[in-house]
Amino acid sequence: MAEFSPGLEGVVAAETAVSEVDGANGRLIYRGGYLIEDLVPIASYEEVAYLLWHGELPNERQLDALRQQMAAARNLNQSARGTLMAIDPQTDPMDVLRTVVSAQGATRSLTKPTLEEAVALTAVFPTIVGAAYRRRQGKEPVEPRPDLGHAANLLWMMEGQEPQSDKAHWLDAYLVLLADHGLNASTFAARVVASTGSDLTSCVVGAIAALKGPAHGGATFAARSMLDKIGSADNAEKWLSDAHARHERFSGFGHRVYRTYDPRAKILRAMAKTASPDLYKTAARTEEVALKILHEAHPERPNATNVDFWASVVLTATGIPKELFTCVFATSRVVGWTAHVLESLADLRIIRPASRWIGPEPGKKPAQLAER
Repeated sequence: MAEFSPGLEGVVAAETAVSEVDGANGRLIYRGGYLIEDLVPIASYEEVAYLLWHGELPNERQLDALRQQMAAARNLNQSARGTLMAIDPQTDPMDVLRTVVSAQGATRSLTKPTLEEAVALTAVFPTIVGAAYRRRQGKEPVEPRPDLGHAANLLWMMEGQEPQSDKAHWLDAYLVLLADHGLNASTFAARVVASTGSDLTSCVVGAIAALKGPAHGGATFAARSMLDKIGSADNAEKWLSDAHARHERFSGFGHRVYRTYDPRAKILRAMAKTASPDLYKTAARTEEVALKILHEAHPERPNATNVDFWASVVLTATGIPKELFTCVFATSRVVGWTAHVLESLADLRIIRPASRWIGPEPGKKPAQLAER
């Protein structure tokens, strides 16, 4: 029997052209061979979505057509709207997202995933997230605007006022950076569901469920919570030293694949300096001390900064509260999930890994049952 690999580490479970995480060299490569640092300065989230779905960047006509298609798909249908309004406003936003997405995609019969559905699902995520946020604030949801881009529209539906251009830019860059990331847990979950021949909404709902976990999508929330506890740059060394003595984990450091500084974190770090100068000072000092402590304690481990640490600073600068961080992560990653599902249809085979039996050898007689 094949060797057991906990967490499937090192096991190749799929071939993909959607994205590649080059952990050894600290590179994230998007479809077509584009390095993430080359895309962020020039490409919007919609352009990257087109790239991941089609394999090439759009020309002006194609981009305009996609924007129109997404704008037309932003509204909730009757079933989803009713579901949203029936949920307790204080429900975990990720639970709201998972439930309303399910209602939005509910059909009378099983349907094969299509690109049109992928565009529609991606378009409606900001509407759900914005509405969930406003209901938590005791406010009525705000309808989406067809004239705003994906990032700006989310900010509009959260605040109900014209989004500041710099905040929309920071959020758009974040969405580009998180759009796909190899065969991570939520993407793998989506591909597992797809392998059974299920519909696209079911694949995405499964991915949302996986992303909700604190070891995956919840890590940005944890990083921001840590910075809240530290409070200031002057307190970083004492807080981190005490936390390390208690064997607490530093949120935002270390990665399952990267063995160098996360390339997404580099971009967000540079952005954070302008986006949130005061929080940047605390975060920068926290990073410096945390990396020193981790290196001294475990020089054999590549405990570099990951995307969650600096994403927590940039998302805060856009005005998004930490309770919504994972939902905003999903708002980005849905394009990657759907791209992977559509890609997997070319060679659909049910994902069914083996397990290793660790129970007793057979031979026991059910004597207790026989005595009854």
